[in-house]
Amino acid sequence: MINLKSVEPLSKEYLESLGFLWHTDSDESSYVANELVVLSESEAEAYYESVNELYDMFVAAGDYIVDNNLFHEVGIPFNLVDIVKKSWDSDIHWHLYGRFDLAGGVDGEAIKLIEFNADTPTALFESAIIQWAILKQNGMDEESQFNFIYEALVSNFKRLVTLKESVDEFDDLYEGWRFLFSSIKGNDEEENTVRLLQHIADEAGFDTEFGFIDEIEFDENGIYFNEEKFELWFKLIPWEDIAIEESDLAMVLTNIVENKEAIIFNPAYTLLFQSKAILKILWDLYPNHPLLLECSFEPLNKKQVAKPIYGREGESVKILDENGEVIDGKDGEYDSHKMVYQEFVELPRDSSSVSYQAGVFFAYEACGVGFRKGGAILDNMSKFVGHIVE
Repeated sequence: MINLKSVEPLSKEYLESLGFLWHTDSDESSYVANELVVLSESEAEAYYESVNELYDMFVAAGDYIVDNNLFHEVGIPFNLVDIVKKSWDSDIHWHLYGRFDLAGGVDGEAIKLIEFNADTPTALFESAIIQWAILKQNGMDEESQFNFIYEALVSNFKRLVTLKESVDEFDDLYEGWRFLFSSIKGNDEEENTVRLLQHIADEAGFDTEFGFIDEIEFDENGIYFNEEKFELWFKLIPWEDIAIEESDLAMVLTNIVENKEAIIFNPAYTLLFQSKAILKILWDLYPNHPLLLECSFEPLNKKQVAKPIYGREGESVKILDENGEVIDGKDGEYDSHKMVYQEFVELPRDSSSVSYQAGVFFAYEACGVGFRKGGAILDNMSKFVGHIVE
């Protein structure tokens, strides 16, 4: 069972002073829970070690997909295959950050991979900043968390230039490197998450600008904002959305990468990791691995979860019994998408039978955990829960 510690919630005024504007859900309830998940040091260490191992497994699975030309099998849109290959084959296309969703890890329950949000992961602001602020405002030791996400991102931004593990001796390498950060207009969560990343890049030493996606110009010679060319571009826009909704842009970005005019973050190959179809590849490569759940492109003969390979926020996810009958879940906009079938695992629960899922961020290494709580299928009404290590 999940062990919880009650805390005084942060005021809306304080949250907004930090730039955290999405603090209240559509039903007027608070998005951030007024309690913390209590972890032991050994539980936090297990999350750290497990995610580092999982990332190495994803890299091996990526190699397998590229080497065997399995792009169609894992659902990579045809107009992104070339840019996925080019980014995968070049060390300069650095994976900035991602978030692993995990079951278990508390009260003796085994850690199991649910999926990897590798391209445009949410909950960065709340995991890196808000849960730390909760400890600070409640008079607790801010160091009593598995949370060095901010510091890990500063170091990883520096690695974009150095491509080296150690970054301590590299302080003045960014002269002439322009970094543009972009989101769509009208979404406070996405915009302020991108602005947080821009602030971290500033601290790492880059010369940065922010521009909404519809203000940016693209051609095969580069990426331009306010008539200035940028060598580096971060976009909080899913690669699969670019492929489907902006096919001309997908072609231009492929040419930009091929001509070495700019580097894009997160790189296109993160779509390999983002696709839930890779869960089936992982099971093929690492059958019965203790961190994995059985996964197939066909229904399993056991209790299972059917999930669309590019679905988001629990949309179109269904829990099925061993006969394929729906136990939980509902229809959604991804119903027509390719599905994977993953062995069902119970999420840890609290005394009120609310389910909790760990989200561990990765930026060169596992660097912090936060939790979401809700029903058996976590959707866009799930709540963020911070943690404390005791």
